[in-house]
Parts: sequence; C-alpha cells; structure tokens
Amino acid sequence: MTIDYNRHPCFNPKVQGQFGRVHLPVAPKCNIKCNYCNRKYDCVNESRPGVTSTILSPEQALVYMGKVLEAEPRISVAGIAGPGDPFANPDETLGTMQLLRKNYPELILCLSTNGLGLYPYIDEVADIGVSHVTVTVNGIDPQVTKNIYGWVQDGNISYHGLQAAELLLARQLKAIEKLKQRGVIVKVNFIVVPGVNDHHVEETARFMAGMGVDLFNCMALLPNEGTVFADVVEPDKETMARLRGAGEKHLPQMRHCKRCRADAVGLLGADRSGEMAGCLNACASMPANPGNMRPYVAVASMEGMLVNQHLGETSRFMIWEQNPDQTFRLVEERPAPIPGSGIGRWQAMTRILYDCRAVLVSDMGETPRQILQKQGIEPITMSGFIEMGLKAIYSGEGLSKLKRREKKSCSSGHCQGTGTGCG
Repeated sequence: MTIDYNRHPCFNPKVQGQFGRVHLPVAPKCNIKCNYCNRKYDCVNESRPGVTSTILSPEQALVYMGKVLEAEPRISVAGIAGPGDPFANPDETLGTMQLLRKNYPELILCLSTNGLGLYPYIDEVADIGVSHVTVTVNGIDPQVTKNIYGWVQDGNISYHGLQAAELLLARQLKAIEKLKQRGVIVKVNFIVVPGVNDHHVEETARFMAGMGVDLFNCMALLPNEGTVFADVVEPDKETMARLRGAGEKHLPQMRHCKRCRADAVGLLGADRSGEMAGCLNACASMPANPGNMRPYVAVASMEGMLVNQHLGETSRFMIWEQNPDQTFRLVEERPAPIPGSGIGRWQAMTRILYDCRAVLVSDMGETPRQILQKQGIEPITMSGFIEMGLKAIYSGEGLSKLKRREKKSCSSGHCQGTGTGCG
C-alpha cells in the first residue's frame, strides 16, 4: 500500500482541516530534565506538551487506535510524543509502531524526541516505516543550551551544564544525519526562551538546513509552574513572527503548531482529547500485555519439525499461526538479532517478536526469559514436535506438560548447546 505523506497535518498546513493526528502516550520515562518542562498526568483541561491523563502499553495503544478511528476517521497520523521521550522507552515505542504498521498499514507514523537516545534505533525506525521524526534542538552552541537543561542522563551517568549540552548536541546531530540518510522526513522544534536562546534561532535554522532538515518549528516558551523558567515571560506574537521570518531565510517554518498534549487526538485546532479521555482510560485499564491479542508463535528449530534450538543459538525464528480449522500455517521466517550485544540483543528480540504470544525453544537463560515475559511474550522451553507446542499454546491445554521442569542456563554449566549469548 502506498501512503500519502501529504496527509500529515503538522507537516502540510494545507490539510490541517481535513486530516488529524493522535498521540499515543506510551513513553512515560525521560532521559533529560528540560528547565521548561513539568510533566503532569491526570490533567484533561490543560493543553501543552508532556501532559496526558494516563499511560498505555503497546497493546492497549493498538486497541485505543481502533476506537479513535471509529470516533474520528479523518485521523491520518499516529505519533508518540511522550509524555517522556520515546527513546527513553524504546521497547514501548517501537513495539507500538510495529503493531500499528501491521494493523493499520495506511497510517502515517510519526515520533517526536529530544534525540539523545535515538541513533541506535534509527534503522528499526526506518524499517518499520516511521516516515516523520521531530527532534527538539534548542540551539547548536552548547554555551547557549547549557542553561536550558537541568541534567542529561546517558545510561546510569548524569551530566550537567556544558558537558550535558555538548553530549546532547552531538547525539542530536548524529541522529539527524542518519535519519536523512534513511530518507526520513525531519522537523526540528526550537523552544524560544527569552534571554537564553532567542538570539540563536537563525543560526540554528541555517545549520539545520545544511543537514537537510525539512521543516523548522520555532515555538514560544510556555512558562510552567514549578520549573526553572516559570517566571520567564512568554514571547509575544510579534517577537515570534520576527524570529520565524529570520529562520525562514533558511528553512520552511511551521506556523500552525498547537503545542499538543502527549495524548492529543483530532484535527489541529479541534482537539478531542478531553472527549476521548474516558476511552483512553478504559483502554489503560485493560491487561497491559494481553497475549491472546497476538496472533503468532515463534519457534527455534533446526529443520522445521522439532523444537530443538537454544534461544541463544538460533539465527532465525519460524513464525506460525493457527488457521480457522485449528490447523497451523508457517507464516514466515524472521532473522534473530546477531549475538554479542548483551542485554540489548534480548530487547531487540522482543521487538522482532512483537506480534508473538509465545516463543518455543529447547532452552534459554534466565535473563532473556525475564525480558521476554516483561514484554508479554511467553517463553516456553520444551522438546518435541512443533505442532505439539502450537496445540498447547493456542488451546491453553497441556502447556505445563511441555515445559521443562529443570531450569538451565549457560552459567549453570548444564546447557546442552553452546549457549551463545544466552545471558
């Protein structure tokens, strides 16, 4: 199916009254403390970035997406814009995008991020078919932006001041460069903070144009209670018009931004997040990882007849589904993540198997077992025919008989395989 990317109302102002967007709040954690941000939940009457009335899991987001399209069929874009950062929550973000792409192939998929954790996931983002990414870049001089961030957290290390600003900018530029290499449409958001970076708009727009960025969104600071910039006066319309005019010398400007909530839904300027809040909260109360919503079962097998490969050794998964007559069909094969990337390998595996309710293997380590279970994928260690395992999983009967009673891991010294990378 060919997707008409001109239907994105944020990137094409000509269609903002014809097509709408929904933001799916699946990303609660953030890796940066911006001095203008105060993320509150349960505030349906306040419209600003970082606000949502609840958090959804990827499966809940898929259900909610269906409800949204029933209520507003003009929705053409599904995006994730928080309430934290999508790539401080990569499993939830990419899992949601994969579910949407499979179930709603006509949707435009969109992400909005600070860019700190984006780079390692760009190939996955592009392969899923996320076509639009917004990166908030508040300047290209760390001496300027060091005053905008309270801290930047990279893994278990927190950075402050100039060091934080330098790290963030380096990651942003690296990510934008690769996004453009992969053909992704990129918008840059620039939050104008008077007295801090308002003099820096044109220079930033010029630099971003040189990187191939497609659109520049110069946004006025919205002072929030409880933040460092709470007492800074919001730039007036005349100031913003002047700054956008300066930026427009180098890049097209977005002038119709509504500074949307993390759970925004509807047409721009006609948001229905308050109206849909009850539905959103009802979806959030559903089981977070309902396995029966996932149609497939993944199998590690050498020859396609027996479950006889260790999770850490398999190079590909056979993906099976149940037919209406209770027989089984091999849908496809999917490559497993390459060995040697530690815990990241198992996290990538959950995204590869995002639509599988279970995975059948001859054995596995405890670390991948826990990671799979956390993402709602039931890890089954068994021996025997694939069909036996499939019947047990889809019927829910006899499953306990299949599972090996003795838990093994490579570290125990009892693993029957080589245990390559089994954590």
